Order: sequence, then C-alpha cells, then structure tokens
Amino acid sequence: MQNLFITSSGKLRADWEKAFASAQVYAATSPEFLKAANKAKTVIWLHAETPQHDVSGSLRQILQAVPQARVVVLSNAPSQQHAFEVMSAGASGYCHAYSAAAVLKEVRSVIMHGGLWLGRELLQQLINVSTTLVSNQPDQVADALDKLTARERDVAIEVAKGLSNKEIARLLNITERTVKAHISACFERLKVKDRLQLALILNDKSSRQIN
Repeated sequence: MQNLFITSSGKLRADWEKAFASAQVYAATSPEFLKAANKAKTVIWLHAETPQHDVSGSLRQILQAVPQARVVVLSNAPSQQHAFEVMSAGASGYCHAYSAAAVLKEVRSVIMHGGLWLGRELLQQLINVSTTLVSNQPDQVADALDKLTARERDVAIEVAKGLSNKEIARLLNITERTVKAHISACFERLKVKDRLQLALILNDKSSRQIN
C-alpha cells in the first residue's frame, strides 16, 4: 500500500515518514503524481496549510483523475466548516496535519476498510448536527445494542462518544487490538461501514446509560 502526500511545505515530511517509511511527497498534482496515484491501494494525503487554503478544488481534480482513490485532508487548523466542505467534496478522512504516527496509521486502516475518519471533536460535532435531523427512539437504540455482545456494546457506546481506539482500550482495560476486533464485529452485526454510522445508530443519549 502506498501513501502519497501533497504539500507545498516540507516541514512535516519527517513526521509523515515516521508513520509511513515509504511515504512519497509531491508539491502538486503533477503528471508524476497522477501516474503514481493510479496504482492500486493508494491513500492520498492532501495538506491544507492554512484555513484560507482551499483544497476542495484539488480534491475534486484528484478524484476525477483517480476515482478509486482514498483521500485524507490534513489541516493545520481543523474546523467543523472545513471538515464538512472537504467531506462533501469526496474526502474519505479529515484530521490534524500534526497528528501522531499512530493516529495516521489508524486513519489509513479505517478508510481502507471503507469507513470515514474525523477526529473525536469533529466527529461529535457532526453527530450533534446529524441528530437534529435524525433521532432514533430509545427502543430502536436498544434493539441495536441487543444485537451486540456485552463487550461489543461497551465498545460501541464509547465509539459513539467519539473516543479513539487507544482511549477506549485504556478506559475498558483491554488492548487496542481487542478494541479493533470488537469494532469490526459491531460494524458487521449492525451493517455499518464506519464509526460515524455506528454513532448515529446509537445517537439517543439514554443508550449511554445502559449497562
């Protein structure tokens, strides 16, 4: 799997290479970049260095040239509005440009399995906005939770709060690998593709009080 980064600054190159030793960095969507991007299993990381940096045009250009690409926007100053804009334009993920290597690896894992990625705070904001439009009844939430094992249920409720795998592992005193396994099982049982869809199913606040 290859990871292609587009940035006009080389400041973060060393950090990105800590996450992906074979990371390739490009200054723009050049012919060389597009040739590399057309290979299978490619994640494209598009750097937005300032709030004024409009990456939506570049994002659409990339997806038009490489429809199968998974694109993550890396922002130096993440915001709800910017997240909505780039996700609406077709991005598969949105996170802070200074995210730790472990987070970048988790982002890649999620989107390569068909999910979407937003940071905890932005995920919760998106859930809050979405639940003003779609509100599940308590019995619907209970029905969803009944499909899960006790431990899967514990993990799912924390995912709905926007916690990361590492935070859930620490809270429940289990390994991150076990958390990932439980989340995958939740996705399969509830027929969802990502954490956002799981959170929306469990959006009724009373579900977080169920033991």
